[in-house]
Amino acid sequence: MSDLPGIVVTGASGRMGQMLVKAVSKSRFAKLVGVVERASHDWVGQDIGTAMGIAPMGLLVTDDPLVAFANAQAVLDFTSPDATVNFAGLAAQARAVHVIGTTGLDDKHLSAISAAARHTPIIRAGNMSLGVNLLTKLTKIVSAALDEDFDVEVVEYHHNQKVDAPSGTALMLGEAAAAGRGVDLQDAKDSGRDGITGSRKKGDIGFSAIRGGDIVGEHDVIFAGAGERLILKHIATDRALFARGALKAALWGQGQKPGEYDMLDVLGI
Repeated sequence: MSDLPGIVVTGASGRMGQMLVKAVSKSRFAKLVGVVERASHDWVGQDIGTAMGIAPMGLLVTDDPLVAFANAQAVLDFTSPDATVNFAGLAAQARAVHVIGTTGLDDKHLSAISAAARHTPIIRAGNMSLGVNLLTKLTKIVSAALDEDFDVEVVEYHHNQKVDAPSGTALMLGEAAAAGRGVDLQDAKDSGRDGITGSRKKGDIGFSAIRGGDIVGEHDVIFAGAGERLILKHIATDRALFARGALKAALWGQGQKPGEYDMLDVLGI
């Protein structure tokens, strides 16, 4: 067991953090060596198992990521943009693979992550599931095959506690559609419709966000033309699939050269 890659989970108290802890602790291919929470959080100093309401795991939650990362070969990070940038720098110092599922990153955050990737492999994706990444590939293919007479609309559905919109997955799908058409998403993105907006601009890639209940995640990519529509769809029913994907990425990253990667790299798509 000692030769298994050691993995640290950040944001351990969160919904995804707890899923990641469970996924790593049950894995035959990795071991959980650290769990991190923000300073002053109630879980700091507690056994992670006890804090989660399950059997003790013999591992205390810490608010010192530098110490936790020093013993790790990979870091699984589904936290917040500013926290992720901080973790990226620390993971780079530790030469630990950094798997990022954090969404809501802006250009400033991405620039800092790119700088850290010069020193360690960073695998970042708006969604870690196999199905969504296949959907991304299909979206690019379909977008390349259809011209601007087909309007593209990305519709995403999430639970009522999600704080960012469009979702990271929706933006990933939008990027794929834009790449298929050979355009920059920032030039074609339309996500702010409200009131009298006028007719749709040809070539725009639209986004609609639905928030309600406990929806894990659903994404539609609609190609709407005159007299026909093509709809590509993915439905997630269990967050554990994202944790499994993140763990797969962490294991794949072992031995990779420093740089930025995504789940398509991990999956060899």
